Amino acid sequence: MRMPVLSLSAMFLLATDPAAAGSAAGVPDPAELERAWHRCLREARVHQPTGQSRAGDERNALDECKPREDALVAALMAGARPADARTGTVWSRTWAAFVEPVAAWFGALRR
Repeated sequence: MRMPVLSLSAMFLLATDPAAAGSAAGVPDPAELERAWHRCLREARVHQPTGQSRAGDERNALDECKPREDALVAALMAGARPADARTGTVWSRTWAAFVEPVAAWFGALRR
């Protein structure tokens, strides 16, 4: 009777966390996807017909690399929040963005 309990316990101990397994195997590295997307854009720009405008070249290259861009965006959205998105960091950046210009403006008025 103890054998099924032990094997069940061993199975739970040896089983990996599904979230960790999914992040290791299922979700590609966003940095690698970004490099692949940029590589695709560079290659697509080279193959554009001559005589087009620069904007046309860029639009066609972006259209050609749309699946890679979609994969990159999906990987970025599935990933964790960046390390600098902590509440304190966001607060300090917001404070600096609003207070610094106002303080500079008051400083200019005093001169």
